[in-house]
Order: sequence, then structure tokens, then C-alpha cells
Amino acid sequence: MRGSRRLSLESLAVKTGHRLLLSGVGTGLDVPNLPAGARAVGLDLTPEMLLRARHQARRCGKSVALVLGDAERLPFRSHAFDAAALHLILAVVPHADAALREAVRTVKPRGALAIFDKFLRAGETAGFLRSAADAVLRPLGTGLNTCFEALLPGLPVTVERDEPDLLGGAFRRIALRVLDSPDAVPPPPRDRRAARRRGAAPRP
Repeated sequence: MRGSRRLSLESLAVKTGHRLLLSGVGTGLDVPNLPAGARAVGLDLTPEMLLRARHQARRCGKSVALVLGDAERLPFRSHAFDAAALHLILAVVPHADAALREAVRTVKPRGALAIFDKFLRAGETAGFLRSAADAVLRPLGTGLNTCFEALLPGLPVTVERDEPDLLGGAFRRIALRVLDSPDAVPPPPRDRRAARRRGAAPRP
């Protein structure tokens, strides 16, 4: 997956001085591929993951600010970043639509988002066995039933690229561009009830 992560980050075309968000930085597997000169910020929900990401950054000599926080309620102002990467996070979080909405909110108009994850194929529905496997695997850190197309309605973005990747296209690399109008960016949800009213899926 290292090559897929690298290609996804390269699609952002981050320049020196650009602010880059790694939402769900995890153990820091994206850190070695950070563009030179990027002002990177990595966010994760657990201190243990951030500690491992810090060790990764030290090993490869990269600079990244690490922040403890929830991808579904990002602690950043709107339009704070030039670009954002969401790698293997949307299929894990309880409310993928909230996590994507928050990432879009924090990226500037005309900014880019890079997504690398496993999704149901367009038009595909999860059968009984896949749903059962999803129920088992999601608490362990991965999900199988996330439909990317279902996350897009209402978001001020365009899909610039959607490429099949690993496992015959079960993994995809997707590039989004935020629309020009800042007013179109949705505000962050004030609480979980608000997130559900906006269409977030219930917790498993």
C-alpha cells in the first residue's frame, strides 16, 4: 500500500509552504511521503497512534505537527488548509460522511483532497456475508461496507479523478476539488444529534 499512499499524496501537488492535513494520521505511514516544504498537520483520535507517528517522523527526518482530535469534529477553523489527505480513514470511522464533510470544511476553495480507501463499487450492495464480516472487522479498525458515492451529496466538491487500485478496484484513489464559493462549505456539526440529522449513519 506504500505506493498507493505515495501516488495519492502526489496527486495533491502540494507546494512549499502549503498547509496539508493528514486526517487520521494513524501510525504515520504517510509521513515518509510528505512533500518537501509542506506544513503538515497529522490528526488522530488516540495518543498511542500519535506517539507512533512521532517516532515515524523522527526516523525519516520529516516535520509534522501532531494533534489529538476527532476526524468527525476537526479542531481547525474553516479553510485552514490548502489540501487534505484521508487515507484508510473513511472506512473506519463511525460516521464517514461527517469525517469527509469536516475535511472539506477545513480546505480552502479550489483546494484538493486525496482519498485512498476501500469502498463498495458504485451500484454495489453489501450481501449478508460482507455485512457480517463488516460487523466483525470494523471494531478492529477496518470496514467493508462504505459507499463513497453516498458521502458526496451536498458537499461543495467535484470529483477530478477516481481510479481503481488494489484488490481489483476494492481500494480506490480519489481526488476531489473544493468549489470556489466559500459560503457553500457546510459548518461543523455542533453535536452528534446534529450530525445524525444531517444524514450520518447510526453507530454500529
